Amino acid sequence: MEEIRARGFVKMDTIDMRKVDEELQRRVYRVWTKQKISDDRQGQQKIRFTDSKEEQEEEEEEWEIDPAGKLVVKGVIARGTFGSVHRGVYDGKDVAVKVLDLGEGKKLRKAFLQEVSVWHKLDHPNVTKFIGATGGRTEITLQVDDDEILLPSNMCCIVLEYLPGGNLKNYLIKNRLRKLPFDVVVRLALDLARGLSYLHSEKIVHRDVKTENILLDAKRTPKITDFGVARFEASNPNEMTGKTGTLGYMAPEVFSQNSYDRKCDVYSFGICLWEIYCCAMPYPNLGPLEQASAVVYKNLRPEIPRCCPSSLANLMKRCWNADPKRRPEMEEVVQTLEAIDTSKGGGMIPPDQFQGCFCFFRHRGP
Repeated sequence: MEEIRARGFVKMDTIDMRKVDEELQRRVYRVWTKQKISDDRQGQQKIRFTDSKEEQEEEEEEWEIDPAGKLVVKGVIARGTFGSVHRGVYDGKDVAVKVLDLGEGKKLRKAFLQEVSVWHKLDHPNVTKFIGATGGRTEITLQVDDDEILLPSNMCCIVLEYLPGGNLKNYLIKNRLRKLPFDVVVRLALDLARGLSYLHSEKIVHRDVKTENILLDAKRTPKITDFGVARFEASNPNEMTGKTGTLGYMAPEVFSQNSYDRKCDVYSFGICLWEIYCCAMPYPNLGPLEQASAVVYKNLRPEIPRCCPSSLANLMKRCWNADPKRRPEMEEVVQTLEAIDTSKGGGMIPPDQFQGCFCFFRHRGP
């Protein structure tokens, strides 16, 4: 055995392949990062030789922060198509950091600038607080275990308040068997409605309202997040067309690529309201395209349980009406929810019991 080790051989069953793989990934990432930074700096040097001084200088945006010495980006919370969300610390406070790789194209940078231009002006208890963003002119440090990795300057980040409760969708899934007491249902719906009403009062259309884009703080207060496709409402509705958002929550007029306005958010809220009450996902047996097609051409909507109070059931139906003009404004939705009496229950379970609800089952016998 000693002779084998002296020759440089090691028994395979003594190697922890998982640790080897993790170490390999870390080293590959460091090499990739260094190369990316080197390429990026070379590109900046070339620009200095070709551009005038006036073209090089850019005004600092009011939402832009300097991460040097203040921002530390830590472990990943979630991953997306164009980036990831991390835990972090900014100026000594816990934050969430959305890191985006904008690449070399202009399309992603335009989307990034649109998101921060909308988000940084918002201030409401039911909207995730925007702290600041980096515009790609400064380098960001990513902390991995005990190592620090310098990210290339073309990677931007958005710094937000950290909300430890996760997203509303996961909270509802965890309660799919127990369901939620009626007062909790109305409170969650009311806070979401207040957030959307505030956005609409600021002439902002979110365009991707769904339970996955609602975060919860430590007290389970809902806060709207992800303004990646949000925009200021056009004075001419014909300027807002095209499929934007998530199938299943998307209003019929949006899926059909007709003109639309803020009422598309009201439709999406109606679907979220059903989810909050039922702690279930709508159309579980249909794929996304099948859902959207049936919503538009067959007027498909989620089935409302018989035990749902008429005040809430009628609000759902009004919100997801096929005709946008017949949907209420979010301000009216807030007033309707505020007027609902929750003292006598009305949820899919009584507040003092824990068994599931059988509201979806048909009556047996005559």
